[in-house]
Amino acid sequence: MRSYKELDAWKLSMELAKKIYEITDTFPAREIYGLSSQMQRAAVFVPSNIAEGSGRNSKKEFVQFIYLSRGSLLELETQLELSKMLDYLHEKKYNNTARLIARVHKIINGLIFSLKNSRTTDNQQPTTSKG
Repeated sequence: MRSYKELDAWKLSMELAKKIYEITDTFPAREIYGLSSQMQRAAVFVPSNIAEGSGRNSKKEFVQFIYLSRGSLLELETQLELSKMLDYLHEKKYNNTARLIARVHKIINGLIFSLKNSRTTDNQQPTTSKG
């Protein structure tokens, strides 16, 4: 069985989480318990749910956790948009992060497709996660 750490979706979402921490570090101090915290939490949920799902007993449960990851990613995308509207982000940083979110989204969708269409047994992971 492959480790979740080998999945492209997990690797790229970890990069995204790191980037979100770097971005939110520049937000106004008043956002430390607001938007900064919400974005950090959503960003951390993406790879965390991939990891947790990979440890579940069935492929069906794994897919459910990947759906949760995707939901957190879309939540993060909305929060990134709000950050831009509030002028917390420069255009370049926003665009780079939005592109990374789109890449993670595509890879997560590919992982979902792979899991749902694979012939692996319930406790095995697919051999590919590329989207």
